[in-house]
Amino acid sequence: MPSNFELKLCSGDLALSAAAARDWLALLQKSSGPHSVALSGGRIARNFFTAVADLAKTSGAPLANVDFFWADERCLEPSDPESNFRLARENLLQPLGIAVEKIHRLKGDWHPIVAVADANQEIRRVVPGDDAGVPVLDMIFLGLGEDGHIASLMPNAPPAVLECREPFVHVSNSPKPPPDRLTMTYPVLAAARNVWMLVTGAGKVDALKNSLSPKGDTPFARVLRSRGRTVIYTDIPA
Repeated sequence: MPSNFELKLCSGDLALSAAAARDWLALLQKSSGPHSVALSGGRIARNFFTAVADLAKTSGAPLANVDFFWADERCLEPSDPESNFRLARENLLQPLGIAVEKIHRLKGDWHPIVAVADANQEIRRVVPGDDAGVPVLDMIFLGLGEDGHIASLMPNAPPAVLECREPFVHVSNSPKPPPDRLTMTYPVLAAARNVWMLVTGAGKVDALKNSLSPKGDTPFARVLRSRGRTVIYTDIPA
């Protein structure tokens, strides 16, 4: 029976970052039209962003056509060292000179209710929706937590998060600090044209194994079941 995910085994985090960067830029080269992407944070993100920036400078990939969104953000100032936006700005957006109008950050420094409303309005303004009105992003990059969480969709999330049909939702009780976060929701992850998971390190072995199991109960397992195909770049042997 065909699997609904593809594993791409790499030799380490740098090789993984380089492979994902190469494949994404090759995908961009095939399309001259607009492209929408959502970025994530996490330990692998810095290496991945640096790999994309370095390769894009020599490949001529059409990044000027890309609109950048975020899969989640901590409710912090954008200058905070823990901000997912800051990580991308310093390692990807500024090195490539991405235009301000192409950057659609989650406003973690705003009141969460206002920030979510702004995020939902902005993604719907830029990204076309499917028949159910869910924005269909061209690409979403995810990292995997040791508990199997993706974005800020945590295990044992309340119904208000699990069942939310809006593109973004406020998470007020994250078990990982800070407790207040903004996150993309399950319907947007299910609807995206491409979802690529970047997962590395021995601490993620159990989470990845659980997620890939037919009976997996992690947030990432839920995403996998909702999609026809997800690509997983990893240095963890299957």
